[in-house]
Amino acid sequence: MTIISVCERRNAKGPDANVPLILRDDALYDSDLDRFFLDLPLSGIRSRHSLRAYAYDVAVWLRFLDACGKTVWAATRDDVDAYHRERRRNETDHRITAASWNRAVASLDRLYRWGEQQGLIVEAPFSRRAVWRPAQGGRRGLIAARNDAYERVARRSDVRFVTMDDYRIFHEVGLRGLAPDGTERPGARDRNGLRNALFADLLVTTGLRLEEASGLLADELAAIDHDDGQAAQLWMRLPPPLTKGDRGRSVLVPRRLLRQIAAYVAVERATGVAKFAARDGVARFERPIPVTRAGFDRMRDVCTPEERCRLILCDEDGTPREPAALWLTEVGQPIRPNSWEVIFTRACNRCAENGFSLSISPHQLRHTFAVHMLALLIQQRLREAVLPAGPVESYRLILGDPQQQVQRLLGHASLATTYIYLDHIVTRADTVDAAVEQLLALLPGPRGA
Repeated sequence: MTIISVCERRNAKGPDANVPLILRDDALYDSDLDRFFLDLPLSGIRSRHSLRAYAYDVAVWLRFLDACGKTVWAATRDDVDAYHRERRRNETDHRITAASWNRAVASLDRLYRWGEQQGLIVEAPFSRRAVWRPAQGGRRGLIAARNDAYERVARRSDVRFVTMDDYRIFHEVGLRGLAPDGTERPGARDRNGLRNALFADLLVTTGLRLEEASGLLADELAAIDHDDGQAAQLWMRLPPPLTKGDRGRSVLVPRRLLRQIAAYVAVERATGVAKFAARDGVARFERPIPVTRAGFDRMRDVCTPEERCRLILCDEDGTPREPAALWLTEVGQPIRPNSWEVIFTRACNRCAENGFSLSISPHQLRHTFAVHMLALLIQQRLREAVLPAGPVESYRLILGDPQQQVQRLLGHASLATTYIYLDHIVTRADTVDAAVEQLLALLPGPRGA
């Protein structure tokens, strides 16, 4: 019996180390398929989690083809139809959701597009049709090819965001370990509670992705220009390798939060750095990347999030001094993205122990930023708008600006991705009420007339 499996790491340096391999009976499944996976980081798919998701989606497809007596480059549209019946119409205990099916189709669609470009196949095993997609700024849409294997009933608006009341409980009780009334509980506080709460505040006020926030370097925040008068928020540049799709962007960081982070660096992080030096922390590093102050700017602009966690600041003579990462453990080791996931899970468990049933992940805080920021920007536009032609039509005209602002802050490649947050603003009674009040205030005549 043939066994098709995934090896999640390979013996390589740099980004290639996290590129998975597809094996058949412990040997490489196909050299061309392996080239596809090695090309993924070059096309913007660098996250270890994304690469692993691609590998498992492809591996399940290969197992299906193997049972049919076929290999990856011999698949036909009939095979795709049969695969759909197997995955979406099978017995309940083996059936996957429409969202999972669409994710798998996206992975396979990318694979076979690559195969067409490389001349490995004449035609992909998918049928495609032309669709109109909306463009930014109200311009006419563009024609794009859509894979017909996607299920049209599946929606992408599976956004889960956090209310501010729930976030305060999560922040104080879950992360900081305080009692529900805000008082300290002797022996119950998280030793790293202030650091963890500060990290959560950064996510919820900037919309950073988990890997972006965990990959920040201490010197990056210290280098932010504070000379912008009395501005409440300051711009921080994210270099392309740190962001999804290598697009790079700038985000606004509250000045107050920067002061709190500076205090963390001066006290808690400094204590970790001291322990790092005293305990020969470099010896615990996996594949450290030494960098001097002179070469720091160049390394910052070329390193991936995973590589940033391996940067070691050194003196000019090469003597290791400290990790370059902003977020460190008590003994000075960089905190990886999966560790933040564990920290958030423990915080939710602590909330549950105190009677608050919360399930909050780092990515939910990004959604929370998007929903609340979009609502606030819309309300601000309503306050500023002059509505001579009638409130409803003017409201539609000004809605584009907040959408595009949030798109830029989140780093979405397409405005269509940002549209999903509008649905969730509508579900928020308090947000809708506030927006309606602003709209009513602009109407001519006495209130309520």
